Amino acid sequence: MATTKPTPLFPTYAELAELSLSDYPQLSSFLDKQPTWMRQHWDWAKEYLLYIGRNKSQHTYVRFRNDIEKFLLWVFMVDKQPIDDLRKADILRYIDFCVAPPVKWISTQLHDRFSLKNGYFASNLKWTPFRQTPPKYDKDRVLDPKKYQPSLQTLESTFVALSSFYRHLIDEEICFGNPIPLAKRDCKYLIKDSQVKTISRLTEQQWQYLLDTAVELADNDPLLERNLFVIATMKTLFLRLSELSERQDWTPLMSHFWTDEDNNWWFKAYGKGKKIRDITVPPGYLTFLKRYREWRGLSPLPSKGEQTVLVEKIRGRGGLTSRQISRLVQSVFDAAFNKMKAEQGLEAAQKLNEATTHYLRHTGASMEIERDRPLKDLSEDLGHSSSATTDTVYVQVERKRRAKSGKARKVE
Repeated sequence: MATTKPTPLFPTYAELAELSLSDYPQLSSFLDKQPTWMRQHWDWAKEYLLYIGRNKSQHTYVRFRNDIEKFLLWVFMVDKQPIDDLRKADILRYIDFCVAPPVKWISTQLHDRFSLKNGYFASNLKWTPFRQTPPKYDKDRVLDPKKYQPSLQTLESTFVALSSFYRHLIDEEICFGNPIPLAKRDCKYLIKDSQVKTISRLTEQQWQYLLDTAVELADNDPLLERNLFVIATMKTLFLRLSELSERQDWTPLMSHFWTDEDNNWWFKAYGKGKKIRDITVPPGYLTFLKRYREWRGLSPLPSKGEQTVLVEKIRGRGGLTSRQISRLVQSVFDAAFNKMKAEQGLEAAQKLNEATTHYLRHTGASMEIERDRPLKDLSEDLGHSSSATTDTVYVQVERKRRAKSGKARKVE
């Protein structure tokens, strides 16, 4: 197994779109030392990632870039076979590698791939293809790269990205077969999951602690008004993190709040699959919107055509990225957890320590189910393709029926 330290192969999409290898001396040197076919493979992957970047979301580009980069590094530095020669057994060997990569290929911190120095993009020597992170509820855990173990979701994501890459190469008449589906079928690490699904949400009490904490923080420090607004918005309007962040092809604006002829308020969201949907805005939410706009020196409510960025940077121009918004939310989660733990005990507060931003969307939707809102209406607000999806995720009729029928069993 290779122990040589790997090098990053691909920058961000914006940088890749304008990439000249002369601006990346270490990357250029690495590729120049490889056989001609490896440079050709890098070109294939570059064109594929440019296609993904143009046609998919930024999140999808990052996810696929990570997986294709790992795969090519394994091909270049470990296996040293052209990818158009690989078969099912070869892909399964690659998955074995992903399950137990060399320690030198693993880091416990997030590092940028390249840094701009003296007009050139220098490869970051600290970067590695694999990253080991502690669970959110145990952020102080000491990590041991020797015990790295990818999640089932990570492996599933790897198969999705590689299969997409091979399909692209087939479309371009570079490859004539896709070994990924067969390898996935025979992969010993993939376990069929038929477990009862639980919803990652906060209880009413936990949500109230979170909201009260956000209000208290904003009352004491005006700079934290953004945190309060983001938390109230993500929960009440069921937004995904990406739907509130600035993306290459979409920036959430104040004008995305609008009223119809009956003076009902709506919010226009750009969601998964590049679909725009309108979400109902309840009157109770307008109090938080007005408060936030007042802090920003704006009129109480948005006007038609208002081009003000919805969640803007304190320093600089434009909207916040998903990572920046996540940090705003996380700071309130941490404060609410500490407050609830002190007042109610660790067990009552634990969910706040485990929660991520997506809990807010799930919490809002679950509370709507509990107040018997029509499933079709909620499904449209959530951006689900059908009410059946909403039922499966939140209502879980079959699980409740099964649990009820199971209670009749006797021990004796």
